[in-house]
Amino acid sequence: MNTQEQARFNMVEQQIRPWQVLDPQVLTVLSNVQRELFVPQAYQAMAYTDTDIPLGHGEAMAPPRVAARLMHDLHLTGTEKVLEIGTGSGYMAALLAGRAQRVVSLEINPELASNARNNLQRAGITNVDVRVADGSTGASGDAPFDAIVLGGSVAEVPQALLQQLAIGGRLLAIVGHDHVMAATLFTRTADAAWDSKALWDHTAPRLQGFAEPTRFKF
Repeated sequence: MNTQEQARFNMVEQQIRPWQVLDPQVLTVLSNVQRELFVPQAYQAMAYTDTDIPLGHGEAMAPPRVAARLMHDLHLTGTEKVLEIGTGSGYMAALLAGRAQRVVSLEINPELASNARNNLQRAGITNVDVRVADGSTGASGDAPFDAIVLGGSVAEVPQALLQQLAIGGRLLAIVGHDHVMAATLFTRTADAAWDSKALWDHTAPRLQGFAEPTRFKF
């Protein structure tokens, strides 16, 4: 086992499992994807640490345990068409690609999108389509999606994204304000009906392009 393989093993055992990510198929994907390929050169030593990693343009990679828990709670089976909002480094897209048939990933920043494409290519991942787009409106031309995941927080999930779920489809996003946020799972139960459930508390930076509702102060 080389140094990077050992680091991945330690990441899974010391960071991922304690966060109640125990699905063996998810753990296999986390063990196989070379996270260092998605980390900027200046931060290579931090590739497997439990911390945010700057990507430039005010963006950052979330700690591995966050990506792992999102993967776990989406319950992908390998046959899904998935929409990701906020490509960032491409690491989350790489994980999704290991448990989905096809991934469409939207990134509002052209430079980050280009870097992510290069990272995915170096990792040998071919079932991810990275596009430069404002993710708040989704990708209606490719809908419906079996799963949608947001790579940052939002004040509320736009109805346009919920409408792009297939019946039975799941959308996972970190929703809330200030320091009161939670990973929330939305499930489309009928043509005009969705269930939602807060799963775990987590604070994350805002996704660009999403509206902030007016908050009244008295």
